[in-house]
Amino acid sequence: MSFISLARDPSSLASARPRIRSGAIGAVGRAILCFVLAAVVTACTTSDVLRSTSRPIPTSASSKYAAIVIDANTGRVLHADQADSRRYPASLTKMMTVYMLLEALQQGRIGPSTAIPVSAYAAGRPPTKLHFKAGQSIDVDTAIRALVTKSANDVATAVAEHLGGSEARFASMMTSRARQLGMGSTVFKNASGLPDGGQVTTARDMATLSLALRRQFPAQYGYFARTSFSFRGKTVKGHNKVLETVRGADGIKTGYTRASGFNLATSVRRDGKSIVAVVMGGDSAGQRDALMAQLIETFLPKASRR
Repeated sequence: MSFISLARDPSSLASARPRIRSGAIGAVGRAILCFVLAAVVTACTTSDVLRSTSRPIPTSASSKYAAIVIDANTGRVLHADQADSRRYPASLTKMMTVYMLLEALQQGRIGPSTAIPVSAYAAGRPPTKLHFKAGQSIDVDTAIRALVTKSANDVATAVAEHLGGSEARFASMMTSRARQLGMGSTVFKNASGLPDGGQVTTARDMATLSLALRRQFPAQYGYFARTSFSFRGKTVKGHNKVLETVRGADGIKTGYTRASGFNLATSVRRDGKSIVAVVMGGDSAGQRDALMAQLIETFLPKASRR
């Protein structure tokens, strides 16, 4: 007879050990039962403690979902969920468009006040945009603010035509530069992120791009922290609510198309720690922002201090 069966029925000890006095049988049975119950209670209590002290890893039921968190100080991946699965970048594409602009500025090929002409094709791009008319222009400094904050599609196409001669050629330039940065799964087909089945990326590649922007353009990276900018005497507000709600968030970009779902790349620096996180395929802007906030609070404590 096993200890388990004894614990279930202590009185069975009497039949199993007839030579033992009945009082001793009851005492032994009660002792064994108490021991087993104590072990069960302890196991349950330990399990409950583990559940209560471990923060759940955020996720989404959407098949478009992907996420990654990288320690910006060391490059160590703190969390990855479908991070290498192909996704549509939507307006996260404009991070690469801005990268190309900043690189041209750094190399002296353009200046902050350089005028970028707006063609009829650029002016005709669908919203979100600043509603330029063909023949108008926008300076480089304002163009960067419009791309980061308003995510203006007409401005993105104007930049592409100015730097690449055509948007198709500029997209090829973007893809080539992405390869050099280590973004091996990304293909760009336009400068805006407007729907194109051939324009794909991964959460890991978008994190790589975010880190490259921080690292290579520290003086200009502040553009990505802006939540509004002035244009034609009016204040144009941005879409990135995480910049206003998460302590230490200093950029970087939102994105959405029906095919992509709600995307977001975020950089955070807090208490000597620094991470870059990407969420793709959120079901709504609010859910995406909540997922991002939870990722930050879960994994920033695991990041290293410089």
